Amino acid sequence: MLEAMHRCISYRGPDDSGVWSDRDTGIGFAHRRLSVVDLSPEGHQPMLSESGRFRIIFNGEVYNFAELRAELEPAGHRFRGHSDTEVMLAAFEEWGLEASIRRFVGMFAFALYDAKERVLHLVRDRLGIKPMYYGRVGAGAPDRALFAFASELKPFLELPGFERRVDRDALAAYLRFAYVPGPSSIYRGISKLPAGHLLTLRLTDGAVSTTCYWSARAIAERGVADPLELRDDEAIEALETRLRSAVELRMIADVPLGAFLSGGIDSSLVVALMQSLSPRPVKTFTIGFESDRYDESRYAERIARHLGTAHTTLMLSPQETLATVPLLAELYDEPFADSSQIPTYLVSKLARTKVTVSLSGDGGDELFGGYHRYLYAQRIWRRMQPVPRPLRLAMGAMAGAVPRSVWNFMIGAVSPLLPQRHRFRLPGEKVHKLALMARAKNGDDIYTSLVSTWMDPNSVVIDGREPGVVLPDASRRAVLPDLLRRMMYTDLVTYLVDDILTKVDRASMGVSLEARVPLLDHRVVEFAWRLPMNLKFRDGDGKFLLRQLLARHVPREMFERPKMGFGVPVDDWLRGPLRDWAESLLAPARISREGFLRPEPVQQEWQRYLRGSGNHNCIWTVLMFQAWVDRYRPTG
Repeated sequence: MLEAMHRCISYRGPDDSGVWSDRDTGIGFAHRRLSVVDLSPEGHQPMLSESGRFRIIFNGEVYNFAELRAELEPAGHRFRGHSDTEVMLAAFEEWGLEASIRRFVGMFAFALYDAKERVLHLVRDRLGIKPMYYGRVGAGAPDRALFAFASELKPFLELPGFERRVDRDALAAYLRFAYVPGPSSIYRGISKLPAGHLLTLRLTDGAVSTTCYWSARAIAERGVADPLELRDDEAIEALETRLRSAVELRMIADVPLGAFLSGGIDSSLVVALMQSLSPRPVKTFTIGFESDRYDESRYAERIARHLGTAHTTLMLSPQETLATVPLLAELYDEPFADSSQIPTYLVSKLARTKVTVSLSGDGGDELFGGYHRYLYAQRIWRRMQPVPRPLRLAMGAMAGAVPRSVWNFMIGAVSPLLPQRHRFRLPGEKVHKLALMARAKNGDDIYTSLVSTWMDPNSVVIDGREPGVVLPDASRRAVLPDLLRRMMYTDLVTYLVDDILTKVDRASMGVSLEARVPLLDHRVVEFAWRLPMNLKFRDGDGKFLLRQLLARHVPREMFERPKMGFGVPVDDWLRGPLRDWAESLLAPARISREGFLRPEPVQQEWQRYLRGSGNHNCIWTVLMFQAWVDRYRPTG
């Protein structure tokens, strides 16, 4: 079973593999290794500690391992190689599990067997950068079923007795958000270990307990209660010091290293700091598209030239981009419908031709206020709140009745006359979102509308009831009193973990590339939450502090422009080259036969879309689920 489980995710670690099992305890580990630090056999896993007490399999990196090793050697610990895994084991011997985890700076998901206590520990890093699934498989009482864990869902399919039963409540949540929010997975009985958590399984009686060793909520609440008082120049200096340290740690590798460079603020800042720390040109990568609506490669190239990086741009034709669509269900192995998964996979594939590790700028939007929806939701609510709700409902109904295509045409005609910040790629989408927001009872409802794809997913999923998720609520309003902070907090613990980081992990590891995210160093996160809001939002824009810091390294005219996002023309595809594929997956007879979704609302949305008034995001979400069903043949 172990051999089969780790063989199906060999791409996550093509350089080495290891399997260990113990018949006496009934426990076994299987590991795939992507060799990054200590390429020698001394880095092989599963790895046993000096005393023989601990055995580990580990996905990720503990970046401060050299510092920890320097503390452990005087205490008598000896090391065969120079891997971070060996240092982790020595730390557990010296300080214990929880105390060690709190000292780790890194991204990690690991399983640790403690032979002395006869317990298995599963641990996930503070921000959820690395994935960890777990659950019981097989018939019988819970304490007699097989307990299994893995980095992805594919390995569970290799286990005898695993029932591919869809969690219909998780499916309803997926239709709302376009990803499956944790701790659920798409399969009943399989969960995601939450970020910042430690799970312990006692082998003696099968009891399971979980501990939160780092809480994003506690960090947010403490930050609001104890804000820093800094002048602009002091804040810029403090942020640069922390980010420079975070980037420097993430440049430690025994293999070629580079960075994704989109030309946006976050990736440009990461690359600028990398280049300032590197004695040679940093390898940077971007992909370009033939359509100007989606192509940012020219901006990335200007910044690369200014910084002096060794830059590679790959211009992709529509045919090359479309060829990725059939791979998505296999790559993500859980329904996932953020269409930027496509360019993320393609830029990862490009980077892997030259490097094994690539740094990215993810996390800046959630920490420093980069999403349009933050200021947009606040502004809209301030304007809507004085208007009587019945009048708002009537106005929303009228705006929603006009097709998106008509809004796109009308607003597009006057767009050149509008200020830069009010120009949007798909204005019809914004107007229809605004029409939905007219129903809002408070600002938190506005946020929920903005992050929702299907507004009433329970009406689409048969026997599905959307579970509670971490959205702004009354209790959080008491400790996070302003809407901006509540939205940013919610994105940090939901959208960032289950969408952004999931997207980057599957896309990069799918081509055997390790992606590192310096902006999500937990010390940077803790610092960011103590910053007053005027250091994040100023003069109608977010990311004030990041912009000021980047301006130290790159001229403003190179990065001050409207945010484009990392998009692909899904709307055009579904009306053109993907229409036959979509029609096949959305066929009412097929959907009825599969028994997960009600065909009527799906067909209604599809027909509205074809007439120009439907939402392509709704359709793409259903299509990604249908493609997943087609690939994995789930039951129930």
